[in-house]
Parts: sequence; C-alpha cells; structure tokens
Amino acid sequence: MLVTPEAGDRIADRYLLREPIGRGGMGVVWLAWDERLERRVAVKCARLDDDRATRRLMGEARNAGRLHHPNIVGVFDFVDEGATCWIIMEYVPSRSLAQIVTESGPLSPEAAGSIGCQIAAALAKSHNEGVVHGDVTPENILVTDEGIARLTDFGISRALWSDVTHSTTGIVRGKPRYLAPELAKGQPAGEKSDVFSLGASLFAAVEGRSPYGEAEHLMAYLARAVEGHIEPAHRAGPLDEPLTALLEVEPRRRPDAARAHQLLTRAAPPPPHVQEQLHDSGSGDLSSRTLRLPRLLRRPGDFTPFMLQPPRPVRRRRHHPLAIAAVALVAVGAITAGLVLLGPWASDDEGDKGGRTDAKPPAAARAGAIGDERTADPCGLLGAASLSRFGGTELDPDYGEIDRCDVLVRNNSGDDNADVEVNLDSDRDDFDDVLSTRLVGSLTVVTLKRDGNACVRAVLTTDGKQIRVIGKQLNKVAPDPCQLADAASDRVVGVLAEGPVPRRSSPPAKNSLARLDACTLLDATELKRLPGVEADNRDGGFGSWSCDWSSDDGERAVEIQFSRDNSLDADDGKPVNVAGTKSYVIADEAEDDSCTVRTPHRTYRNSAGDPTTEHFQLTVYAPQSSGQLCDSATEFAAVVVRNIAKRLPGA
Repeated sequence: MLVTPEAGDRIADRYLLREPIGRGGMGVVWLAWDERLERRVAVKCARLDDDRATRRLMGEARNAGRLHHPNIVGVFDFVDEGATCWIIMEYVPSRSLAQIVTESGPLSPEAAGSIGCQIAAALAKSHNEGVVHGDVTPENILVTDEGIARLTDFGISRALWSDVTHSTTGIVRGKPRYLAPELAKGQPAGEKSDVFSLGASLFAAVEGRSPYGEAEHLMAYLARAVEGHIEPAHRAGPLDEPLTALLEVEPRRRPDAARAHQLLTRAAPPPPHVQEQLHDSGSGDLSSRTLRLPRLLRRPGDFTPFMLQPPRPVRRRRHHPLAIAAVALVAVGAITAGLVLLGPWASDDEGDKGGRTDAKPPAAARAGAIGDERTADPCGLLGAASLSRFGGTELDPDYGEIDRCDVLVRNNSGDDNADVEVNLDSDRDDFDDVLSTRLVGSLTVVTLKRDGNACVRAVLTTDGKQIRVIGKQLNKVAPDPCQLADAASDRVVGVLAEGPVPRRSSPPAKNSLARLDACTLLDATELKRLPGVEADNRDGGFGSWSCDWSSDDGERAVEIQFSRDNSLDADDGKPVNVAGTKSYVIADEAEDDSCTVRTPHRTYRNSAGDPTTEHFQLTVYAPQSSGQLCDSATEFAAVVVRNIAKRLPGA
C-alpha cells in the first residue's frame, strides 16, 4: 500500500503513476500509464475508514463500469489495498465546466445547451441501466476542446466524499448550490434529482451563480433548497424554457432525463462538428484529431498485426465476407425470390436517367427497425467516439460487405489492435453457444460465448431482422473483445431506441455495384455450367447485394457477394484473367471443396479518403477437384462481368 503516492509508483503492479492532474475531495487525481493495455488512464485514490465504505465504493464503481456511452467517462478497474482504494478511469483531456466558467466567465446559452444535451443523454443512459449519478455538478462535467461533454464520478462522490451538510432533517450529502429540493429535505437521491442538478449546473454556467442565488454560507443554499426558492434566469435566452422545466421544485412535474434531452436539443442543439463526432462520421478519437495512419494487412483469421515500417505503405485486411471462420457464424439471407428492382436506386437501364432517381424514399420505419435495406446505414449505428476509451478510434466506412461498417481501435503506437464490426442481416441466425439474452425495450440482445479472439452480439430488431456486432482482438495486448462488443451493442440499442437504423446520406455512385441485384447476374442457362444447381433454388442476401444458388441436396452451390477492400493483389490468390480483368482465384478458402474468384469492378476514395476497391467475389462449391472448381468459378465470373456491364452502362 502506498502511504504517499509519488510519480513512478505502480498500482496493482500495472498502473504507473506519472503526474498529478487535479485535486478533489478525495485527494490527488493522477495521470497514469496502463502497462498491460498500453493506454493512459486517470487514477483516483480514496482513503477509507472501514470495510463498509470499501464495499460501498466498489459497488458504485461496478455500477459505473457497466455504463458505456460517448458522454460518460468509463470506469476500467477497482483496486482494493485495504485502507486505500484506487479507481481506474478513462483519461479524458479536458476542463471541467466549473473550470471553464471560472477561467472564461459565463457561457452563452448555445454553448451551455450543447453541453446540457450531451449530459442529459448520458443521464438517460445511466437511468435506463438503473444507475443514479447523485452528484451532477459543474465539477463532474468534463468538456474537451472540441466541445464534447463527458459526465464523470458516477456514484463515487455520493459513496464517499460528497460535501456533507447537517440540516434539521439530518445529514445531506451533495453540493448545496446544485442540490435538488427533495434531497435538501432528506429524501434519497433519484433520477429526477439528477435532472434538477443538471439544470442547476447549466443555470450556473449561463448566469454565473446558483439557481438559489448568492449566499455566504452553505446552510443558506440549503434553506433556499428546502423552501424551493428558485431565482429567475436573465441570460438563458433559448434555454429559459428547458431550465424552467429541469428546475421544477416538485419532482413529479420535473421531466425525466430523456425528456430533458429532447427539451435541450430543441432549444440549443450541439453544433454540427460535435454532432458529427458523436454520431461518427469518421472523425476518430474525441480528445484529438489524429493523422490518418496506413492500414494493416491481414489474412482471414490472422489476428497478429504486421509492424508499421514507414515509408513503405502498409495495408490491412480482415477476413473476407465469405470466410468467417474466426467467429463461426453462418449468415443466411432470404428475401423475395423474384427481386430485381433496386429500391430507391435504379440503374440506367431500369429507370435511372441522367444520374437521377425518381423513386420515392421508403416510408419511415419505426424505432428499433432496420427499415429499407438499401438505404440503411450501418455506420450510423457505430460510435467511434463511444469506443474512444479503448484507445484511438477511426471509423472504417467502406470495408467488406456493403451492409457492414467497422471501427478500428489503435494503441498509443498507432497500430490497429482491435476492431468492432457491425453487419445488417435480413434474417435472424440460429446461433450456437448462446450465453444469455436480454430484453431492452422492444429489442432483444443475444450474447454469445467468446470464440477465441472474437465476441459476437446480435440485436434482434423490431422488423424481424438482426444486427450482428463483432468485437475482435487483433493483438495479444489489446482491449477485451467482449467489452468492445458490449459497448458497441449498447450504442446500437441506444440509437435504435430513438428511431430506425439511420439512413445513408446519399445514394451510391452511378457505377457502383450497390445499385445492382446480385440475383440477376446469373440465369438458369448460365447456371447449367454446374449441374444440379437450380436457378429457382436461390437466396438473396441483405439489400440484394449477395445471392446464392444451390442444388436440392446442398452439395453444389454458386455464390456472389459484393464487397470492398483496400485493393486486390497476390495475397487474394493466384492472378487470373476474367473477361479482360485481372482477378484472383483461390481454392478452399471459404471451405473445403470450394474455389473463390475476386474480380475488381471500380476503385475510388471513400469518405475517409482511403483508396478502396469495389469488387465481387464468386465462390463455387462442389465435390470436385480444385482445378475443376476454379475453372468453373472463373467461367461464372466472366459471365458476371459481362452482365454487370449490361446493367451499368459506362461502368
């Protein structure tokens, strides 16, 4: 046990104390280095008098540790050293709201409203998980230079060192300037008292004083709280109405956190750059914008990263969509057999004239639904910001299947060491090894047992479909894949609680494979190349971006999948000419008795600025020799190239 912590000391033989970065009621807050996961953390020290206090603190830390939200500072670990306990938390380079007001003066209503919206969202999340903060104050609201607000110290202050004031009703824990009237009367902390304290903190941010006014003694604030004496705001502007609601004296008439979020968002929403980071348009880590680093190249199932060796460009590849052995999934997509039209996007020969589409957008889907498959945006479900506590994060919007989106997680050296993948599925899988299921509102979350370096979660949507969330560890020293999957699943559920899967911001390029129906690229005559395969025995995948045809006995099949990669090269197989296009063929990759051909269609730069190759991969399955299978796959691929050219003129 450390009597007086000093720089260079280690906590639990893991956390190296570097320098003090703040002080609070509990003592010094340290910046430390987690030597196991190679990341910066904030370490808080609590000196306790008895075992009961230790258990209380551990319980509060456990509650905080299960909260995953982009506006909540994560709790990573709890170290019990007897009379001293250490709470290991996410390190967020920031200033507290109290510091900002002290150093720069009162905030504008718009700035305070942006912070309030984010903290209300954090409270809505915590309350939904049954966790009351109990000490929402300007000191516990952190704000980064980019304007991202994070709520910290969930229950910790309440458990140990909150200001204690003796009143006629007994002991009152909390800071009287921001204390809800019911707490001043001795009632226990609840969800509505958190909402009042948020309102009081925002009032102080714009007015420069407590909603109870100015007083020389804490007891005066407490007396005004008991009386319900709330002063009017003079500088609140558009925040006047929501602050009035949040500071309602009677808790029953006070809005809950979700309603508070709506009121604040309507009055003063966060600016676009904050919304962009919180809703993940690829900006990466919240605390700082990082230079875009080269990708790492990986073969299917290989979780060992290549070392970055500048200036040689390095790319990364995860498993190919048809070979998902790393997570032992079987994804079956079944849509209407006769589907030919392309939803809201039609190719030139099917109604798209001059790059325009006259198709009407689909009717709005209900909350919790995927809705129209072709316009559903999987990246709208992922939060690079919400995963920033695991390391540097970057959205990877164009990799793998078109219904897929990833967030890459980097260590301090800039290497990718983990990945979170989201896939949209038309049908629900029959998963093996289900660990548990839980109902969150109208959504069911299925937790599967860990499979090596991967963890899978499935969110069953209200329209009978599913969203798979996969956390993957790419290095021996990397975040826990199950924690990644849980955090990302919480993000998915949070987004779906507000509405359907977000829509894509724009239609695909005119020459994109995303405009096609894969099931139209081979017909009955062409499929006769593989005897036994029936043209009518077909399954179309999500968005009609994949299709497979099989024999009645299941021994033979042909499968087409549209996909994206950084590029195609010799690592994808042996070069082969497919209708004049350099392609790559590889045997037994998908499974035994199979051969896959990958044929590039077009190259472009994605929204993150990375070079991307859109391609299709065609796989043939049959009890034949590799030579026969690969010849058949190459012939089928040539047919597909010609049919694509017919459906995408000028491509």
